[in-house]
Amino acid sequence: MTMNYDEAIGYLQGLTKFGVNFGLGRIKELLRRLGDPHRRLNIVHIGGTNGKGSTTAMIASILMEAGYKVGMFTSPHLHSYTERFVINGECIAEAQLAQLITTVKPHLEAMVAEDYEHPTEFEVSTALALYYFAQAETDFVVLEVGLGGAIDSTNVVTPLVSVITNVTLDHMDYLGPRVEDIARVKAGIIKKGVPVVTAADGVALEIIKQVAGENNSKLIQVGQDITWTPLSSESEEGYQEFLVKGLQNHYHVRLPLLGPHQQINASTAIAAVEMLFRWGHHIPAQAVLAGLSKVRWPGRMEIIRQHPTVIIDGAHNHAGAVALRQALQQHFPHRDIILVLGMLADKERAKVVAELAPLARTVIVTRSNNPRAGDWTRLADYVKVYLDDVMIEENVTEAVKKAVSLAHQDQLVCITGSLYMIGEAREALGRDFAFNPEA
Repeated sequence: MTMNYDEAIGYLQGLTKFGVNFGLGRIKELLRRLGDPHRRLNIVHIGGTNGKGSTTAMIASILMEAGYKVGMFTSPHLHSYTERFVINGECIAEAQLAQLITTVKPHLEAMVAEDYEHPTEFEVSTALALYYFAQAETDFVVLEVGLGGAIDSTNVVTPLVSVITNVTLDHMDYLGPRVEDIARVKAGIIKKGVPVVTAADGVALEIIKQVAGENNSKLIQVGQDITWTPLSSESEEGYQEFLVKGLQNHYHVRLPLLGPHQQINASTAIAAVEMLFRWGHHIPAQAVLAGLSKVRWPGRMEIIRQHPTVIIDGAHNHAGAVALRQALQQHFPHRDIILVLGMLADKERAKVVAELAPLARTVIVTRSNNPRAGDWTRLADYVKVYLDDVMIEENVTEAVKKAVSLAHQDQLVCITGSLYMIGEAREALGRDFAFNPEA
C-alpha cells in the first residue's frame, strides 16, 4: 500500500539513525535492484566545499534555457524534502515522492534480510533522485555531492563533466583536519577521461591537478583558463554584472545572486556547460546568459524584504563567512547591520564570528532547531569579543521578529550561520510578515 507523504517522509527521516556511513557498496546494491537508473543519465557532478548548490542551480538553469529537460539533486533542503528532487525548476510533488519511497522501501527491507547493512538516509535520497530522473527521461542531471566526494553516495556515477568548486576547511571530523586531506577526498569524484572544472587554489589545486593527471582527465582552471572581470557593484535591483571570458565565448553576465563569490561560481558553471558544448551538446551563448539571469537559489544572499532590508544567507563555515562579509561590503557599504546568528556547535564558530561581528551594530544569537546546535549560547561569548550589544533569543522566529523591530528603515538585518536555521527564519519571515520584497 502506498504511504502518504507524511508517512513516507517519516520513514525516510527515520533512516538518519543509520548516521553517516561512508562507502559505495550499499548504494550500488540498491541501485542494482532498481535497474541501475544512473547508467541511463547524462550527469554533471558537482563537489567542493562552498558554492556547490549555487553552481548546481546555475548549470541547471543554463541547460533549461538551452531547451533540455534537467533534473537537479541538492541537499540539504530549506523547508521540504521535495526541494531536493527538481525537474525543470519544479520540485517533485509530495504524492510522487511518497510513491517513490513506497517503491524503494521493499528493496531496502530485502537488502537487510539478505544481511546487507541498511542504506543511510542520504544513500536512499540519492537512489530516489537517480530513479526519479531516469523514470522522467531527463536529458541532463546536475548532481550535488552530499559530503566529501570519494565515498559519497553520489560517486557511483560516471558524469560527462566533474566540478570541484573550491576546497576549504569544513566537516573536518569526517574528511580530515587539513585542506590537503579534504582535497584528496573531494578529488575522488574525478573519473578516468572525464574533464574536471575547478576554482580551487593553493595546495588543493595541486592535489586536484595530480589526480586529474593520474586519470587522464582534462583540467579546466577557473581564474586561468576562464576568467571574469567585475563591472559596477551597483545592486539596487538585486543583480550584479560582470564579464566572463570563457573557453568558447565572452559573456556579459547579469546575475541575481549577489557577492563576488557568485562571480566565481558563475564562471565555474560557464566552464562546465562549455565542456558539454565541446561534447557536442547544443548550448547557445544566449542560453548561458538567460540561464544565469533567471537562476534562483534561495538562502544565499537572498533579499527577503526591503525597508528594512532583510537578507538571509547560508554561510556556515569560515570561507562562507568571508564570502558573506565581502558581499555585504560590496553591495551594502556603510549600512548599519543587525546580525541574527545561529550556528551548529561543530562549526568554526570563533572564525565565523571574527568575520561577521565587526560589521554589526547589534547581534542576536539564536538556536538552530538541530541536535548539533549543542552549547549554542557559547556563540554569544565569541561575539562579545567584538561588541557589547549582544542579545540571546533561543527561538528563531522571535529572534527574527526582534531584529526586524529593532531595525530602522535604512538599516539591514542579516540572518546567517546555518542552513537549518535560515530555513526556519525564512519560514518565519513568510508566515509572520507580509512576504513582499518591497514591503
